[in-house]
Amino acid sequence: MTSQFTVAKFGGTSVANFEAMHRCAQIIHDDNQVRIVVVSASAGVTNHLVTLTQQKADLAERKTLVKAVLDIQDAILEKLTLDADLAIGFSQTISEFEQLAELPALSAQQCDEMLSFGERLSSFLFTQVLRNQGVAADRFDVRQVLKTDNQFGKATPDVSATANAAEQHLLPQLADKVLVTQGFIGSDTYGQTTTLGRGGSDYSAALLAEAIGAQSVQIWTDVVGIFSTDPRLCKKASPIARLSFDEAAEMATFGAKVLHPATILPASRSGIAVFVGSSREPQAGGTWIEKETESKAGIRAVTQRKNQILLTLKSPEMLLASGFLARIFTILSKYNISVDLVTTSEISVAITLDNALSSSRPELDQACLEELSEFCHVTVETNLTLVALIGSEIQLRQHEVNFMNVLKNFNIRLICHGASKHNLCFLVEQSESDNVVQSIHAQLLEAC
Repeated sequence: MTSQFTVAKFGGTSVANFEAMHRCAQIIHDDNQVRIVVVSASAGVTNHLVTLTQQKADLAERKTLVKAVLDIQDAILEKLTLDADLAIGFSQTISEFEQLAELPALSAQQCDEMLSFGERLSSFLFTQVLRNQGVAADRFDVRQVLKTDNQFGKATPDVSATANAAEQHLLPQLADKVLVTQGFIGSDTYGQTTTLGRGGSDYSAALLAEAIGAQSVQIWTDVVGIFSTDPRLCKKASPIARLSFDEAAEMATFGAKVLHPATILPASRSGIAVFVGSSREPQAGGTWIEKETESKAGIRAVTQRKNQILLTLKSPEMLLASGFLARIFTILSKYNISVDLVTTSEISVAITLDNALSSSRPELDQACLEELSEFCHVTVETNLTLVALIGSEIQLRQHEVNFMNVLKNFNIRLICHGASKHNLCFLVEQSESDNVVQSIHAQLLEAC
């Protein structure tokens, strides 16, 4: 199943207020290939909703948080008059939100329900903004289509069920109208609201694009594409016009925050081109991510991911023994701990763990450490940053002299290279990581 349609996603800053929504609506108005629009919650809303789910606030505080959410919506509504169909749905959704917010404690499923209100409310408003610009638009509840398991807080999409539901509910409506729907949320087999995890709106857009066989998915944010590093850190960071799926996946995984890492999975799986651009400056272009690019070999970007853990496991019994690594990874799997980088010597193994998203995974469990300590010496180091050089056909010898010169003044805890031709990774002290990135960018990228 293929179509000539495009899915466009707008992030929180792109739908933060009426003026921002108006700019985004103009993008849709000018591109008649866009048939599905995925919106995030207006900037600031999700933070309030997260606080409501944490059950630390008393009734008065919860009412204050509800008012803060509604104030953001009301500021947009001051410049809009909702059509009857949208006004009814908007009012009903607010009532559901207020009722849920009165509960002093929420189940895991109710937490997902609470977090869904930001996207649900903004999609009503954006639909009206589109209609006011002459676009035939309807609001669509994505929970009818985006099917997941019931792992509340970070649900796994059911790709097959989503495709079947899209063929039944989405495709028949796309010939003559634009459907505005929600990112980040879905539903399980019982129709209960689920979420894909913080930042999952990009992922939602790519999943919907795959489900309808779209030719491309547009990710509209507040920066002009993907840069060679964080432009807030390096003033000479430059946008990258084209990236391969592999390069983009490495950048997203290792710290580039413009794109959610999971977005590349459905796009790469189905060969759907991904565009990343600025909703503030749509005319400025952006970054295209595609299966094949003509980029030359070498380093193209440097990223960093802070709050990393280095776990070192040492045992003389590892020497010439089989099953040591299997035993380690069985224990880590038991505690649902995902490993990023691995290096080994004759009697030890060093493993990096990402603790940047502490809301979705707690710090290393003490019970896990105790179980590992039964057969090896365990060392845990924190306050580390993973720095990654990203590119194509990276070979250390090509940059050996410059690379080592850059790093000679810094304390390097681990280097990992060879598993992928698209990255070279190492750990540094978190207090030094900004300086490391700036130095690498200045000497290896700005000079190119």
